Amino acid sequence: MKRHNALGMLVMAGMLTMAASAAQQPAPAPSVDNITVEKVKDNLFVLRGGGGNTAVFVTAAGVTLVDTKNPGWGQPLLDKVKTLTSKPVTTVINTHTHYDHVSGNVDLPSTVDIVTHENTKTLMSQWNDITGIGPVENVFKAKPGVGMPKRTFKDKMTIGTGADQIDLYYFGPAHTGGDAFVAFPAHRIMHVGDTFPNKGLPIMDKNNGGAGIEYPNTLTKAVAGVPNID
Repeated sequence: MKRHNALGMLVMAGMLTMAASAAQQPAPAPSVDNITVEKVKDNLFVLRGGGGNTAVFVTAAGVTLVDTKNPGWGQPLLDKVKTLTSKPVTTVINTHTHYDHVSGNVDLPSTVDIVTHENTKTLMSQWNDITGIGPVENVFKAKPGVGMPKRTFKDKMTIGTGADQIDLYYFGPAHTGGDAFVAFPAHRIMHVGDTFPNKGLPIMDKNNGGAGIEYPNTLTKAVAGVPNID
């Protein structure tokens, strides 16, 4: 993998909230002021803070979000998006099942289309303990049916066309059993969730389908299988 390829993937990577870090310092309160913005392209941003990094892709039809952060951060996330564009959020893609990437779903308007890999939908319904962390708050239990995926894909799905196109891929187990790779072909950039969160050791959640043996194979397939990513 070329160095700029790795950086292109890294800039969009999510970060799993770790229990050890939370124990060392209080977590920031859910607030629009505690979400920072990094502009990647004119219509593509990364919002950091409050859980996994969120991609904001502004299209002609509306806004697509990739991941929606921790419990309580859904509304601050929506408020932050309003500082970037007046267009409504129309679509959410969850890269995987973990609470710091999906919990904000419950605060979204009911009209929002929520898309995940088919394994992720199953895992979100099961809400298993996270390996190494244990049980975490299940926001979907308090609001049955709200914020759950409306559409799923198996191997690949394309949303939109032309400059607004988003390609979703699944290459096998890694961090979890349903990790989605989200490519923005017009920008040659891909959001990889927690499959490549940093340059340290990867995190594998066995309880939710993660697999150490398959992890390198999955990443290799992703690098080879997604065209035109810098």
